[in-house]
Amino acid sequence: MVEVSGLTKNYGSHRALDNLSFTLRDGEITGLLGLNGAGKSTTMNIITGCLSAGSGKVLINGIDIEAEPERAKLHIGYLPEIPPLYTDMKVREYLDFVCDIKRVGEGRKERMEAIRAGTGIGEVYGRLIGNLSKGYRQRVGLAAALTGNPAVLVLDEPTVGLDPAQIIEIRNLILELGKTCTVLLSSHILQEVQAVCGRVIVLHEGRIAADLRNDEMGSGASLEKIFIDLVKGAEG
Repeated sequence: MVEVSGLTKNYGSHRALDNLSFTLRDGEITGLLGLNGAGKSTTMNIITGCLSAGSGKVLINGIDIEAEPERAKLHIGYLPEIPPLYTDMKVREYLDFVCDIKRVGEGRKERMEAIRAGTGIGEVYGRLIGNLSKGYRQRVGLAAALTGNPAVLVLDEPTVGLDPAQIIEIRNLILELGKTCTVLLSSHILQEVQAVCGRVIVLHEGRIAADLRNDEMGSGASLEKIFIDLVKGAEG
């Protein structure tokens, strides 16, 4: 479970987050949406401990991410929009390195075999990351996020650069992961969110503009109307 309480973050005179609060439950896939600059990346970076908040608190399975960052991060898998890969390493070497950081010991071989199969990186496992396509780099980033068997998975644009067949594969993987993980997913593609998310939180100017469950989204018209209204508000 992830508990976000009263998050506020300023960049100079700009308030990126304004007293933001929500809770993500176990086994729930939640989409985090919003126009550019709404506060999505800032929220994800604070939840994962990559950025400190001005005020407020984030609890990861009851652990304060700011007070006990190392302990809290053991429960988190994070895929940024641009995966932080070492391009001069082979895929196998890089994932072994990440396993060491995540302190994956017992059952490492079996865990990595399952991740390799699930993310479809078997055929590039021995290749240099620098020689991989953008789509395969995205898959390697997702594999790295899964190495520690995280209870909380944070995915920022996870299907960027993938072809249609790969997108379907990653969607199915996310749906499977959502049965056991708390998943927070950011995407600019509404259809993507509707396909995998049971809940959607829409941010606007650092606040929650809408919080919808799957049955409230219907065919997607409700979600589209929210964004049309936000764009009109931004323009007017």
